[in-house]
Amino acid sequence: MRPAWPLWPSRGYPQQIRPVGQTSLRRLRSSLVRPAQFDHSRPTEAVPTETIRISQEEQKNHRAIACSHDLYALHTSSPGSPLFQPSGTHILQKLQAFLRAQYPSYGFQEVLTPTIYKKSLWEISGHWDNYKDDMFAVTGRGAQGGHDPEREIGENEEYGLKPMNCPGHCLLFKSQKRSYKDLPLRYADFSPLHRNELSGALSGLTRLRRFHQDDGHIFCRPSQVKNEISQTLDFVRMVYRTFDMGDYKLRLGTRPEQYIGSVDDWDRAEARLKAALQESGQHFDINQGDGAFYGPKIDIILTDANGKDHQTATIQLDFQLPKRFELAYDVPEPEQERTSESKLPGTANVQSETPVLIHRAIFGSLERFLALLIESDAGKWPFWVNPHQLVILTVGKDADVRQRAEEMAKQLASPDARAGPQTLKAHNFMVDCDNTDQSLAKKIFNARRRGYSFYAVVGRRNLEQPHGMQTLDISIGVHPSQQDVQQAIEAFVTSRVPPSGSLFDAKSTGTNLTIRQCQELLKDLESRFL
Repeated sequence: MRPAWPLWPSRGYPQQIRPVGQTSLRRLRSSLVRPAQFDHSRPTEAVPTETIRISQEEQKNHRAIACSHDLYALHTSSPGSPLFQPSGTHILQKLQAFLRAQYPSYGFQEVLTPTIYKKSLWEISGHWDNYKDDMFAVTGRGAQGGHDPEREIGENEEYGLKPMNCPGHCLLFKSQKRSYKDLPLRYADFSPLHRNELSGALSGLTRLRRFHQDDGHIFCRPSQVKNEISQTLDFVRMVYRTFDMGDYKLRLGTRPEQYIGSVDDWDRAEARLKAALQESGQHFDINQGDGAFYGPKIDIILTDANGKDHQTATIQLDFQLPKRFELAYDVPEPEQERTSESKLPGTANVQSETPVLIHRAIFGSLERFLALLIESDAGKWPFWVNPHQLVILTVGKDADVRQRAEEMAKQLASPDARAGPQTLKAHNFMVDCDNTDQSLAKKIFNARRRGYSFYAVVGRRNLEQPHGMQTLDISIGVHPSQQDVQQAIEAFVTSRVPPSGSLFDAKSTGTNLTIRQCQELLKDLESRFL
């Protein structure tokens, strides 16, 4: 029998929990040699964070980088379901905020839908027959012991945690009477999804049981399918260029062995996706039999730092779910509507027609996209995503210097702060303060290792000026590779700060700014990088 793993009650940690940011380097490196044996759920020996180093080999593994940046933790009580630390949560929220900012341009409206539905709904959608093994079944009250006449019909059913959002979005579409003038109707949803993956398949953030997906569904007329798919491909291209994720592959998945609907519907859907890909001018491969059970799909594939392919974005064309949910919209000329020949219908007899459903995700699983982003950037985040944007380092041990540094950190973290409620558009930044007794050289070393975009130094001489004119010595020497941040700071300083000997030069990457100037700098950096 395998011996029990040690617990750490004496170290002040909950039993059997292992913070990702405090991992034994020896055990971490052995896991990289044998990736299949890497198990986040097992507790490991705690080591002070500052003793961890990231080697060249470890920089290719998002789990190792997450350790040094303290992004998330996993626990045996919920395998495959990460507990995100504040830093990891910040990045995920930034990814969501980025997409939310794009949604108005692409016509999407965000919705919220339930996490759990009755078995009868999953039977309508086809998931219970075709996807049940990958779902979590839940027993509700009264689900055992037969039907109770005093309860609502169907209350005794089993329930299932949703593995995807499409059934809920179909219910939203059906909740109102729809006209052809309402289409296309585009819903977006960040609700958490649950899929009962095999325990041996779980891997870091790339394969989970609970995850968030930027799920979107487009209900449209047949004549609108081509434009919607083309627009979605453009959406994907814009996002992946923004994050500089490199080249990605396109794969067309066709009818699998287990499917719903007619072969004619499938052939028609596959032909439309193939035509959209050909018109995009992008190279694509055909992956026979890899479609979803309800329709063919276009998968966007990214390759990680170790050469392994991961499916992220997806575009799926579905004629089946709208029929199974009996979705309809009113249209004057249904015959032309079905043949995709209609332009603007006339005023003939109004009849009902079934919409076409396009499933789409741009990031796909946010957690998986985050894993690939971690490896792509090697922990050197773009400024607007970075959970460590600025750190203030104190010089000396004077109590008043430390107190003033903490005050400065608060002022910079919330430059628009005011008494009472804050505005929805108020700026907020990730600003820390290191006022420990360590030497300045050690603090700078830690700032570099933690991945701060830049740092500021405050000492006794900075406090000798009047309160409103007190300055910080700004340095951007944290990551030499972050030339964009350095260039942005140089441009800011050149345009707003009078020339002086402290301006950037060949031997220095620092300058001297007041609190107000530093607040303006942070806002300027955010506007330059989204």
